[in-house]
Amino acid sequence: MNHLLKSSVRISARSSGLLRGPSALGGSRLLNVHEYVSMDIFRGFGIPVPKSGMATSVDEAKKLYKDVIGEGKDCVIKAMVLTGGRGLGHFSNGFKGGVHLCNKPGDVEKFASQMLGQNLITKQTTKEGLPCTKVMLAERMYMRREMYISIMLDRAAGGPIFIASPAGGTSIEDVAEATPELIFKQPIDIKVGITDANSTFLATSLGFIPGTPAHTEAKSVVEKLYKLFREHDCTLLEVNPLAETPDNRVVVCDAKINFDDNAEFRQKNVFTFRDRSQEDWREVEAAKHDLNYIGLSGNIGCMVNGAGLAMSTMDIIKLEGGDPANFLDVGGGATEGQVQKAFELLNADKQVKTILVNIFGGIMRCDVIAAGVLNAAKNIGMKKPIIIRLKGTNVKEAKKLIEESDFQLTVTDDLEDAAKKAVAIAQIVTLAEGAKLDVSITAAV
Repeated sequence: MNHLLKSSVRISARSSGLLRGPSALGGSRLLNVHEYVSMDIFRGFGIPVPKSGMATSVDEAKKLYKDVIGEGKDCVIKAMVLTGGRGLGHFSNGFKGGVHLCNKPGDVEKFASQMLGQNLITKQTTKEGLPCTKVMLAERMYMRREMYISIMLDRAAGGPIFIASPAGGTSIEDVAEATPELIFKQPIDIKVGITDANSTFLATSLGFIPGTPAHTEAKSVVEKLYKLFREHDCTLLEVNPLAETPDNRVVVCDAKINFDDNAEFRQKNVFTFRDRSQEDWREVEAAKHDLNYIGLSGNIGCMVNGAGLAMSTMDIIKLEGGDPANFLDVGGGATEGQVQKAFELLNADKQVKTILVNIFGGIMRCDVIAAGVLNAAKNIGMKKPIIIRLKGTNVKEAKKLIEESDFQLTVTDDLEDAAKKAVAIAQIVTLAEGAKLDVSITAAV
């Protein structure tokens, strides 16, 4: 599998909500919207899509079926949950499958009642799953062929690049592994935009015969997809499948779109569709305070200044046999208020058993961090053990603040020692909780 396709797979995983573990690490936040939103955006650009709509209740779903799909017609009902593998998932009430074909009277009502108000659990979610508060109904499409096409930003190409394949409707990484000759790439000069030669190549790569009406329609769809990608500041646009119908129409049947969070100021309408219920509550809160936070699956909370130092801190925790609970970079210019908010997040996270603070004071002063830690401990009643390692600007002042406070912190100058202590304390706390015992950690004098 080439590196571009690997990038496509990773981005697709992000858009599907896979980011629940260590693979989530990254510096950017991307807006991922529900499929019904994507379909509406496609319609706005004149891109052919199936008749569809969204419902938040069983009654709305029945009305949508009657008004949009049409009584007696087959349709597909999909749980609007931002995760991959919905079709093979199961709900918290035991109902299996987040995607169903409705081809009998009463199916829409039956399936909607089983999905709405439940959590959908897939291989890409936590064991609790994600809430399903919406369903989408889409007309059933009869497809002669299924294809794949996506647009993403590629560093090597220096701009957008198309990935296309005549073999769609299945996992694109599997296609790349088994039949790499069916994967076609087309970089686009971002200064020039998509050309006729580009769209001709892509339509032909998808299996359309040049000179036919279907080839012409495919070119038009490709050009409109690129227009959407550029005008909406997308980081990923992935269509799978792109279908050719028996009457030679070219239709986008399923799609994922990610948008760059940095473009929110000029994509305000799109960002109104952000569904916070599908996001990690810790990341949502952190973003409100300009903290770079990504939730992980461990039990050692980390607060570090600088992404590189944060990665190193997590690495050494793993080397010592522990497991980080988060990536949290407070940055080089964090205020006491931001530091306090970071601790509020860590303190509120039930899976965090101890907190490791690792600060290298360059732009960020160690005394500011120390003051923030102590204020947070005082204001929120911090009970979780804290190991703090400080180096750099105003480290003496920071240590003095800690010494003069009445709050117990485990202070060390060595990162390896700090990681060992954090791992040991997390193990002690976990064992004590398992035995239903209270435990108090006090630094040795």
